Amino acid sequence: MRKILVLLIAFIANFANAQNPNQDSVWFVNNYEKLEVNITMRDGVKLFTSIYAPKDKTLKSPILLTRTPYSCRPYGTDIKKFWNLDIMVYAKEQYIFVTQDVRGRWMSEGEFIDIRPFINNKTSKQTIDEASDTFDTIEWLIKNTKNNGNVGMVGTSYPGFYATMGALSNHPALKAVSPQAPVTDWFIGDDFHHNGAFAMMDAFDFYTSFGRPRPKPTTIGFNDFDYKNNDNYDFFLRAGSLKALKQKYMGDSLKFVNDLYQHPNLDEFWQNRSIRNQLYNLKPAMLVVGGLFDAEDCFGAWATYKAIESQSPSSSNKIVMGPWYHGQWHRGKGSYLGNIRFSSNTSSYFLNQLELPFFNFYLKGKGSIDLIKEANIFFTGENQWKHLDAWPIKSTGELSFYLHENGKLDNSLPKSNETFSTYTSDPDHPVPYTEDIHLSRTREYMTDDQRFASRRPDVLTFETQPLENDLTLVGPIIADLKTMISTTDADFVVKVIDVYPNDFKHSSETGTPEPNTEMAGYQMLVRGEIFRGKYRNSFEKPEPFISGKEEKVKFTLPDIAHTFKKGHKVMIQIQSSWFPLFDRNPQQFVNIYECDTKEFIKSEIKVLHNTNAASRIVFNVLNK
Repeated sequence: MRKILVLLIAFIANFANAQNPNQDSVWFVNNYEKLEVNITMRDGVKLFTSIYAPKDKTLKSPILLTRTPYSCRPYGTDIKKFWNLDIMVYAKEQYIFVTQDVRGRWMSEGEFIDIRPFINNKTSKQTIDEASDTFDTIEWLIKNTKNNGNVGMVGTSYPGFYATMGALSNHPALKAVSPQAPVTDWFIGDDFHHNGAFAMMDAFDFYTSFGRPRPKPTTIGFNDFDYKNNDNYDFFLRAGSLKALKQKYMGDSLKFVNDLYQHPNLDEFWQNRSIRNQLYNLKPAMLVVGGLFDAEDCFGAWATYKAIESQSPSSSNKIVMGPWYHGQWHRGKGSYLGNIRFSSNTSSYFLNQLELPFFNFYLKGKGSIDLIKEANIFFTGENQWKHLDAWPIKSTGELSFYLHENGKLDNSLPKSNETFSTYTSDPDHPVPYTEDIHLSRTREYMTDDQRFASRRPDVLTFETQPLENDLTLVGPIIADLKTMISTTDADFVVKVIDVYPNDFKHSSETGTPEPNTEMAGYQMLVRGEIFRGKYRNSFEKPEPFISGKEEKVKFTLPDIAHTFKKGHKVMIQIQSSWFPLFDRNPQQFVNIYECDTKEFIKSEIKVLHNTNAASRIVFNVLNK
């Protein structure tokens, strides 16, 4: 994860692919100059800031600001190094580019606090948060640069969190903000937890570098962790429990890891750090951006947009969701992901038709935003952009797919009184999240072929008959399972899969690589999510299962926008591990961060599908 996030160091990370890099580089050097300053915050702490401004002093330009914990490199006055980040589409519009190391990171003073909570009522100059730091930064920039009085903010991933926090500053000059794949809620759905389950592999990779203490300002980062192993499944299995993983490889110097281990449930620590509880009375225009196949922060984009809609209903708030991995809208063409093709340059479309017009309109009073509707969503399967007046879409109907014996899936209630499907979940042999052997977590797993999982005895598979017509599913998915387990805890992973016909072949697309697997019969992961069973009634107060007792496990998967084409099949898979994407549940009601591997036990999992206990997956279907 860290390797992916570092590629998104700042807002200017690959904004566009220049048609003539050498020519554009010369133009940029001839027309822009750089200034490095330390901007003093209200409590006296100085934040390191890089400013790239047009040399033409007759211009009054808008400011585009990104605040980042990943460094506002390159440091120094050599403007040529900045060119590697390819910002020509905005440079030709004469924007002033500003990047800033947030408090306590890289060259900025102060103490860094992960996802620092927002403070609504600031009582003194010593009461600071990321919103106040944004306000003070903008105030300085407006007074000390040749600008037109308008500021925009943008950031991807963790910088997306700072963009959302910046919107809460409500500085009168801040007119437009675009949080992109924004970190939003680190317990429910982003990065390091999903529904209480710990995203072990990403968290470990990230914090063994990012989380190391930085005693004083520096331009030098930390080295990657040396796994001495090229197989992440093997590495984390050998590492043992979360307790052992921390003792062997992390120690006690990683402050946020210590906090994470000390707060296993959704307590005040996590509640204060969920920005989706804070988004009231926003004044800037908002354009929330995310990827349908973003392995890190797909949840965050949807959740941020919906929270703004609910808490700031009078704000101009719009969302863009494309068929992208984390940050793909500013990297590459966005025409494919792994083996799945999207038939167009979706990244270029986003930049030129959505993002640039958004900032130009609000910061320069130029052009039109007529194309940018309330929800601008790319529908996979049919591979079409839809510009919609609302999200969720109003013209939908609820459709339940019920699980049946013999792996059948359809819209009818089960007729039998006592049927169920069962499997044994063994923590010593967890289900892998992908079939490949590799070290770094892949981004392609979000659309990976699931045939390897279908063949495991600890994965339940249910599928429909081939569809007689196209079926478009939109919005959130509800997994409503009736279960019975032999232990006091277990995880439940639900995957929604598009099964391709046995004669399927991709059409030839110029510039798109051939799939690395056979596409006939391909089982494309459309959406998958995990839920830690002990939180089935409350994330704040977990409860043990009673062995052999029927229990409901009901949870929501992130939104989708996908068309299952005629002749395809809808498949649902259910399993109890997804390793090493997420940590192993010991399957006993214990504090998982403190237990040892000797406490890990097998569990017999029953998923009930009978008249009185009908397990189902609930979708919203687009009415055409």
